Amino acid sequence: MKLIQVAQHAEDLDRASAFYAQLLEAEPRAVFDPPGLLFFDLGGVRLLLEKGAPSSLIYLEVADIHGRIEDLRRRGVRIITDPHVIFTHEDGRLGPAGSEEWMAFFEDSEGNTVGLVSRMRAAGD
Repeated sequence: MKLIQVAQHAEDLDRASAFYAQLLEAEPRAVFDPPGLLFFDLGGVRLLLEKGAPSSLIYLEVADIHGRIEDLRRRGVRIITDPHVIFTHEDGRLGPAGSEEWMAFFEDSEGNTVGLVSRMRAAGD
């Protein structure tokens, strides 16, 4: 089994399209309006933005979490939690052994919380 699609609430499709296009550095793959469906491709998983969808917490992996959060802050996006270490991977069960998992959270254009994740070499390695 593999994940194929994640839905996220979007009250205003045009506003959500502009926000996510800039965040993901990609244009939408498809728009069907009506009924109000907007799709982005996240490495083979569809991100569906639609008015009828519930809010969900999605996590997006980025190479430079600090830089991305500062970019979002400069754009006036509400930062909920600044980058911080969540977990150090002692083994390879959930991430590369010896790496730190950093997360930060912000509010998207539609009021949803979105998490950013970066994996970095652990301090002292």
